[in-house]
Amino acid sequence: MEFKDLWDLESAMQVLMHKTVDSKLWAEAVEWLLHFGPPEIQQLLLDASETAMHNAFPDLKPSHYTHDGQPCYDIDALAKSLGVDKSAVIEILKQKEQEKKDAKVWSDLTKGTKQTIH
Repeated sequence: MEFKDLWDLESAMQVLMHKTVDSKLWAEAVEWLLHFGPPEIQQLLLDASETAMHNAFPDLKPSHYTHDGQPCYDIDALAKSLGVDKSAVIEILKQKEQEKKDAKVWSDLTKGTKQTIH
């Protein structure tokens, strides 16, 4: 079963609002909403994510933004902020993308441009 078919709006929102839900399940519901939820929910979650990213990593700045305003981060800068190798970040992103076939989370732009995460 594909990632997009594992959730629907009602079940994802129930998990999101539950007070004692497992953190992994909560994160999966948020991820589904970010990719497949209604635009207004996506925007709320993206705004919260950007605020959390800025608070946790104040020196990490978006390298650019998508056409719809989502921040993109340079993978080298992200790895440095996290204190891990770039290869570890890329491996995690590849794994997430394989698990969630319909959800493109990074750009493998190795021909003269930097790799970024969306």
